[in-house]
Amino acid sequence: MEDPKMALPSDSAQSPDDSPSNLDSAPVRAQNITKQYTGGTFTAVDDVSFELNENQITCFVGPSGCGKTVTLRLIAGLEYPTYGTLTVYGKQIMGPGPDRGMIFQAYTSFPWLNALDNVAYGLKIMGVPKAQREEKARKFLKLVHLEKFENYIPRDMSGGMKQRVAIARTLAQNPELLLMDEPFGALDAQVRWEMQEMMIEIIERDKKTVVTVTHDIGEAIYLADRILFFTRQPGKIKADIELKFKEGKRFARKEDLICQPGYAELEARLFAMMREEIHGRQNEESAVCVADLE
Repeated sequence: MEDPKMALPSDSAQSPDDSPSNLDSAPVRAQNITKQYTGGTFTAVDDVSFELNENQITCFVGPSGCGKTVTLRLIAGLEYPTYGTLTVYGKQIMGPGPDRGMIFQAYTSFPWLNALDNVAYGLKIMGVPKAQREEKARKFLKLVHLEKFENYIPRDMSGGMKQRVAIARTLAQNPELLLMDEPFGALDAQVRWEMQEMMIEIIERDKKTVVTVTHDIGEAIYLADRILFFTRQPGKIKADIELKFKEGKRFARKEDLICQPGYAELEARLFAMMREEIHGRQNEESAVCVADLE
């Protein structure tokens, strides 16, 4: 069973006085995080530690089932670690909070609301007056290039448009941390790279600290300042990679990054690491099958 002292923290959010400036400077600090399920018989994440930096884009990369999304959900406060300590600006994570905004792979717009009202919904919950929240919602619709579609409802939008609405809704609430769980995974190739370039534009403008999960190595290299590569389950940190070949730059166009010296070498390294983890899992599964036959 999960440690009862760690499973359900007593509080659910930071207090108003717990501003980042008064606390630990690290946006996220994980110390020896382990997450188990089914009474401890399944370990998704095992003894993971890392510290994230302000205004940095960090990508969690690794094979399917390695605990990337679990770790992101722990940061979001949607789940709790079985063991270890996880903090945001020095405060233990007690649940979801307005300091963290989450963008999911699945489309999360309310089907009965138009784009403007979907973006404004979080502000409505926060008690922002109607005129102010609609003004702010229009600002963020323009930021994601949907200013002409504020009256469209989700059934009349493409997949890319729906994700732009979700991004605008999250940004409108001005979270300290932007958490993204494969938000472009369901989109076709053209829309995906357009959305990736749009996110770089937004992050550069708003100076956000971002954590994103992806299986797409090209996407990780384009978006990330830093990559945390996870091993196969149970997930551990296999490599902590600073993208030094970017020299601190972010690129508005993907083709400009691909031409940079060092891109191909890093891409080859990540593919080799991914293959190593996938084949390792397959070899382990084959060994189990052979043992069952003996």
